[in-house]
Formats: sequence, structure tokens, C-alpha cells
Amino acid sequence: MQPHPITKYRPWGTIDLHDRQWPSKTIDSVPVWCSVDLRDGNQALPIPMGVKEKLELFKLLCEIGFKQIEIGFPSAAQTEFDFARKLIEDQLVPDGVALQVLTQAREHLIKRSFESLRGAQKAILHLYNSTSPLQRRVTFGKSKEEIKNIAVEGVKLVKKYLSELSDTEVQLEYSPESFSDTEVEYSLEVCEAVMDAWEPTEQNPIILNLPATVELFTPNIHADQIEWFCRNMQERNKAVISLHTHNDRGTGTAASELGLLAGADRVEGTLFGNGERTGNLDIVTVALNMYAQGLHPELNFGNLDQVREVYERTTGMTVHDRHPYGGDLVFTAFSGSHQDAIKKGMDLREKQDDSKNSHWQVPYLSIDPGDLGRSYEEIIRINSQSGKGGVAYVLSREFGLELPKAMHPEVGNLINEKADSESRELPANEIYAIFKREFLEKNAPLELISFDSGKEHGKEEVSCSAIIKFNGEQKEVQGRGNGPINAFVNGLDENGLKDFKLTDYRQHSIGGGSATESAAFVQLQTKVGRVAYGCGINSSIEKSGLLALVNAYNRTR
Repeated sequence: MQPHPITKYRPWGTIDLHDRQWPSKTIDSVPVWCSVDLRDGNQALPIPMGVKEKLELFKLLCEIGFKQIEIGFPSAAQTEFDFARKLIEDQLVPDGVALQVLTQAREHLIKRSFESLRGAQKAILHLYNSTSPLQRRVTFGKSKEEIKNIAVEGVKLVKKYLSELSDTEVQLEYSPESFSDTEVEYSLEVCEAVMDAWEPTEQNPIILNLPATVELFTPNIHADQIEWFCRNMQERNKAVISLHTHNDRGTGTAASELGLLAGADRVEGTLFGNGERTGNLDIVTVALNMYAQGLHPELNFGNLDQVREVYERTTGMTVHDRHPYGGDLVFTAFSGSHQDAIKKGMDLREKQDDSKNSHWQVPYLSIDPGDLGRSYEEIIRINSQSGKGGVAYVLSREFGLELPKAMHPEVGNLINEKADSESRELPANEIYAIFKREFLEKNAPLELISFDSGKEHGKEEVSCSAIIKFNGEQKEVQGRGNGPINAFVNGLDENGLKDFKLTDYRQHSIGGGSATESAAFVQLQTKVGRVAYGCGINSSIEKSGLLALVNAYNRTR
């Protein structure tokens, strides 16, 4: 990173909108949803979908309830063209669903796009060209007027070929690509020139899609852009204002939600946010955010696990464990206090009349998992599907062991393998027995028989004397160091037994009063790259650390 002062980057500006209205509004109506999974999502995949996968995903999108689906860029590739033709010729498009295709403002591409749509009931021709100062200067080397003319001439070409789709209900969508970093005044100028050329009506409005092609600033600035645009256009009633956000700053959802508050009518996005770089807007999240506020999104995610299954199978992507609504762990609580509160909330609902439809109020759960076809029943169970954090939680709650976070995968995988191989849940005592055998009782090849340490008068260094067994042979080990463990390690080194470095050491107390014990955790890394934790429990802090080291040593063998 560049040190301060930073000259390489500078803040993006603001929009002159002192009387902005969007902060005081709420989302109280459902936008038009457009899925771009099959175009924007597909083009971002390491291995793009084949026809089989695209057909399966298209069917799913229709079942969810999407009425506008961007199916690809048919003028750019034969496979994209063939996919459009198959949908139409095999009558795979449900009534009321509009097929959207993307094209640049070039005649042969526009002509090819119209050919791909012949026979469609409803179609959206999505025309775009980039408008930002950076693109104008670097990519095209063209003036504002020349860039505007590209858009206008593209619209004229679309009108020229309209007769080829005389039996199709056609709507025009125009995107000033890179709207996010285009001057809002110029974006409006281009869009109104496009409207003048197209001549939309209230009955057949134009879609003006305003993409945050790259997310460059905070969501409030995006909202200001949208509100400024909506308030300053001449014929707002003849346009559908559409959002197309990306997630470069991690705020794609917020930008879209604030954009709706600012006056937008339509949202483009993908399932689970698949798309270029950090992804497109996740429509699942925005739709279910609305649902959790009492506004039905008119999209059906009542079987979210199935939606996720099809999405992962067709795209080859995976949904993160913590992804909103769809992740494996979003309806799982490992904290004991959280589990207790959830249980009390669920118990209270069971006592209520008409609990199925009563106001949802359960601590830590913003939405009923059952509404999404998901379960909240396995919150505290440990089986092959349990997260590594769940195992750590059981060891903490039942046995007082606070495992280092870096140790969770090592322990969790071990427990999960046992549960998976036997296809059953593991009770807490069995989990501890496995942990004890693997991390507390590894006694070979190195075994600690006895240990004594102390400081010589007037010296800071600690000396130790230990009796060990190594491969069954008893040895005396002596060493010095800045502490008992360091002295022991140096003693092992003197005997040619140190082929490791100590990479982590943690210690905490278990219990209280006269029954207090010390639990220590040591991580070692050998010269050949083996890494492992060991644990030691003893009434002596010193001894627990040494036992943890010995167990870690043996686990690296």
C-alpha cells in the first residue's frame, strides 16, 4: 500500500442535491425484477455454462417468478444465439416472460439480435455503450457528442429492424454503461437523446438502466445519482428507471435498496450475487430483505435449498456458509446464550394461538427459516454436517475447553469424519473422548516421565531437568531458557530431538477454587511442514504447557 499521503487514489465527488428526499422514504412497493444470471453471471464464470446448464437455470428462474430474464449476448457467440433459438423454437418460455438480449450499438450485432428473437412472445432489446470520461478518453478517444451519437444511431438501427419482430412485443432498454462514474448531467443528456430517437409512450416505456458497472463510492452517493436523474428528466412517466449494481465495495445490496428509495422502478441482478469481480447484486438478499419487512417480493424462495442446489450445480459456484439467507450457517447458533434465547422464542411461539401466522419475534432470527424451506432444528446437534465451530462450542460448554480458533478446523474435521463414517450424531461425552485420545494422550514416540525446573540465584534464566522416553528408550534431558517450556525445548535440541518451531501457545483456567486446572494449547510446525496442535491439562500451569507440547510433537510424527 502507498504510505500517507496517498496520491494514487482520490475521493469521488458528491451530487449537488441538498434537498434529497430518499433518506425519509421506505421501500413500500415491489420493483420489476430482471435476472441477468444467464448473461452477466455466465460471462463471469471460469467455465461458462453449457446449453444443458443454462436450460436448467432458466427453468428455475421462471419457477421463482422472474418475468424478465436476460438470456445472453446472442450476436456475440453462436452458442448464445442457439440457446435463444432453442428457448423459442421448443416453446420453453412461459407466458408473460420477456427474453432480454444484450447488444452493442452496431448494425450487424443489432440485426443478429433481432434474428435470435424471432417468434418470441415478449422481448427486451438491451442496447448499451459506455459513457464515462475515463472510457471516452482511454477506450474510445471520442468526444461527448460522438459518444451520444453512438447511442442515438444505435436506437435508430433498432427501430429499423423492428419490423422483423412484428408479432413480438418489443421493449427497448438502454444502458449508459459506467453510469456510476459518468457525469450525471451528461448521462441524462444521452438518455434523453435516446428517448427522443425511440419515442416511448406511457403504455410502452423505455427502460433506462443506470449501471454501477464498477461500484466506486458509498451507497448514499449512488442514491443521490438516481434521485437527481429521476427529478431532472423531462418525461419521467415514459421511462422505467432500472438499477444494475455490482459489489466492488461490498455494498451492492445497500446501493440497490437506497436506489429504490431514490425513485428506481426496476432491479437487475443474479442469484447469490454471481457476476464479474466481486459479483452482481444478489437478488435473493434484496427480495428476502423486503419479505422480512412485510413486503412480499413476488419471487418465490420458499425452497431456498433447492434454488441453491440448482445454482451451484449449473454455475459451478458455491454459496458461502455465511451468505445471507442461503448460507449453511446463517440459521445456526453456536453460542450458548444465543441458543437459549432462540429456544425460548420458539417455545413462546408454540404457546401462542395461530403461531404460524403471528408476528415473527424470535431472538437472533430475523426471518423464520421455515418460510424458506430451511430448518432451525439442528442448531446444537453435532453430526457430519455440523460446522467446526459447533464442535468447539460443545467442548467449551460441556468441558470448559476454549480452543484457539486456528485449532477449530483440525478438531472439527476429526469429529465430523467420525460422525460421517458412522452416519450418526455424536453426544458430548463421545466428542470429548475423541478429543482426549487424539490431543491429550499422544504418548509416543515422546513421553514425559518427570520434570523439574528452577532459577539459579541471581539469574533470570530457567533451568530444567526432565526424564523422557523416546521410542521406548529412557533419557535425561537438561536445558536452559527464558521459561520452563523454552528450557525443555532447548533440552530436546541438545539431544537432537528438535525438528520443529513453536508457532502458537495458549493457556486458560478450567473450574475454580481448589479444583482449578490449567488447559494449554501448543501448535508446532516441523521442518518438513507438518503442523499440529496438542493440548495439556494439569493442576500445574507449567506441566500443562509441557504436556501440550509433547502431544503436539507426537501428532506431527
